[in-house]
Amino acid sequence: MTSTLRLYSLLWWCLLPFAFIRLLWRSRLEPGYRQHLAERFGFYSFQLSAPLICVHAVSVGETRAAEPLLRALLSEYPDHHILLTHMTPTGRAAGKALFGNEPRLTQAYLPYDTLSMMANFVWHFRPALCILMETEVWPSLIQACKAADVPVALVNARLSERSLRRGQRFAGLLGHAAQDIFCVAAQSEADARRLRMMGARDVHITGNLKFDVSVPEAMMAAGESLRQQIGDRPVLLCASTREGEEALLLAGYMKTTLPSDLLLMIVPRHPQRFAAVSQLFENQGLRVVRKSQLKGQRVPADAQILVGDTMGDMFAYTTACDLAFIGGSLLPTGGQNLIEACACGKPVLLGPHTYNFAEASETAIAQGAALRVADAAQIFTMAFDLLLDRDRLHTMSKAAQHFADNERGATQKTLALLSARF
Repeated sequence: MTSTLRLYSLLWWCLLPFAFIRLLWRSRLEPGYRQHLAERFGFYSFQLSAPLICVHAVSVGETRAAEPLLRALLSEYPDHHILLTHMTPTGRAAGKALFGNEPRLTQAYLPYDTLSMMANFVWHFRPALCILMETEVWPSLIQACKAADVPVALVNARLSERSLRRGQRFAGLLGHAAQDIFCVAAQSEADARRLRMMGARDVHITGNLKFDVSVPEAMMAAGESLRQQIGDRPVLLCASTREGEEALLLAGYMKTTLPSDLLLMIVPRHPQRFAAVSQLFENQGLRVVRKSQLKGQRVPADAQILVGDTMGDMFAYTTACDLAFIGGSLLPTGGQNLIEACACGKPVLLGPHTYNFAEASETAIAQGAALRVADAAQIFTMAFDLLLDRDRLHTMSKAAQHFADNERGATQKTLALLSARF
């Protein structure tokens, strides 16, 4: 064990009081942060029978991406129990929505990354395998697994150039952790190259698990029902918007000439911001309706903004729209998942910042499934042009569906990689 890792763990201990205060602060708007607090410090009121596979999916995006792999693991290893861990209440809620009726899958919070808490976590559950999703390299967890002879795999792994530069500043910590991961399933060749530069050893390219997520029939039905509530109006969806982006979208919306019957549907990524986003648009004198207020009724004809304020319904919102702008890409936060929209056959607009989904974004653009916009104003001018040109919109829709279908297969490649080593 390196002195750097000990120092890192000590730093976590120093930060724990502030982490606890932050949990309480965030729980004002999202009560889920007050639940299961003991688990965040490594104390669990339940045990699970062996053999056990632990899968860590920190929040909503990773949890949804993990769905096809989790279902494949449940099928491939019928004698194993799955422990699905998270760090956010929204991730836990997404997991419950997907697997709430699965008796062999249990959810919990992963503790903070101190050596003692992670050692207690590993000792308590004694997993046979620990799988980390995407970017979740936790040095103390990896050390605790190594000490207990628990193999650790990193799957659906991605690493942007920006994250690589940051990680290399802490090479003594993250580099050693990467070397202790027994296999890595990378999304792309570029991700694999950068992961090797960080010290990862057994790296393979398996593709992006998010392409294997199927649109649930219930969500398609919910989306079609919402579309009926909306009527024949053109609908532009702004999906998974991040804080600061809605103000940019509002400014672009207000200064652009748009179809008088256009409905702008906005779905903020974080539920604690639903009310604030609604108020932002209302303060400009716009007619705002929240999805939770509809209760099966039609969207009022004079409504200009529909705020998607329900959790786990992104497929439904996407099904109900004509085209979708993917949030997180107007500001330098790396962009959110464009694959769900493409899987629903919807044309996609992307902002300038998509480094979290760099290869998927560029491939979608190259195949005619997506278009790049420079700023918020261009979202609306481009949407206006596309809504007037229905032939082009239809062509992009077919390209989006083809793009999503053509990239499938990561689940079986990842499962084969794990099975050969576990």
